[in-house]
Amino acid sequence: MRLVLKMENLDCAHCAQKMEDKIAKLQGVESVSISFMAQKMILQYSDGADKEALLAQVRAAVCSVDKHCTVK
Repeated sequence: MRLVLKMENLDCAHCAQKMEDKIAKLQGVESVSISFMAQKMILQYSDGADKEALLAQVRAAVCSVDKHCTVK
């Protein structure tokens, strides 16, 4: 499954890379790409994953890097 998520208040490319690294380690995530310039995330996850639970983990990972950044 593939999701394109809008991000807000992503301040730097280095933070985006740190977020990608954390999110890539989550169970069920097949790939993740965050574009600092476009302020968006492309998340590829396995069919069997619980989408809502995974999104909660993704948001927590983003917040742990930058508490002002949000994922819509």
